[in-house]
Amino acid sequence: MGIRHRIAPLAAVLALAGGLVATEAAPALAARPASGQTTGTAAADGTYLYFDKNQSNPRNSRLYLMKSVPDARDTVLAKYRAGSGDGGPRGKDECASSQGWLPNGSYQVLAHDKHYNGGDQGINGHVIHVQDKVCENGRTTRAELFVHSEMWPEGSQAAPQPGKDSPYRWEGSDDYRSLGCIKLSPSHIKNLFAKAGQYGWPTKLKVTS
Repeated sequence: MGIRHRIAPLAAVLALAGGLVATEAAPALAARPASGQTTGTAAADGTYLYFDKNQSNPRNSRLYLMKSVPDARDTVLAKYRAGSGDGGPRGKDECASSQGWLPNGSYQVLAHDKHYNGGDQGINGHVIHVQDKVCENGRTTRAELFVHSEMWPEGSQAAPQPGKDSPYRWEGSDDYRSLGCIKLSPSHIKNLFAKAGQYGWPTKLKVTS
């Protein structure tokens, strides 16, 4: 989840008026993204999210919207700068809850919402909810995992607060830090929602490093 952000319990998430939109069963995932041209039939072959963690700079990682192409290399539909982890000493420890970046592996995309309200200091606006994940130690479960940004529930930005880092306003590259979720800039996550609406909503997230 986002840095200094508090996530509402899942039960509250699903109970929201207009709530999160559930996705359908997911197709198989490709190993890595490959560059290519988009087509209007992408949804027919299935789409998925692919997060490639940057070991040298976690705040400059990449999130891809991918088209699954049977018997061929998968196609990149969109690519975004993204971050995961708080940037601290355990920022690349996938078992460090609320500090480390997401564990590698495949996740089911559970739901998405354009107007999520996470409550006081919580995440808001455009969010994609993915399943919990047991990290590499086999014991620690990373929970309340989202792709999100920093905004108000309706998608707008908070007013500037000189000398303060607002959880509702994107102020620069430091905002790519998170408590483990994947974070995008507001314009990028809105673009991702538009692309997903055009090509078909992804039903899986694959995370690698």
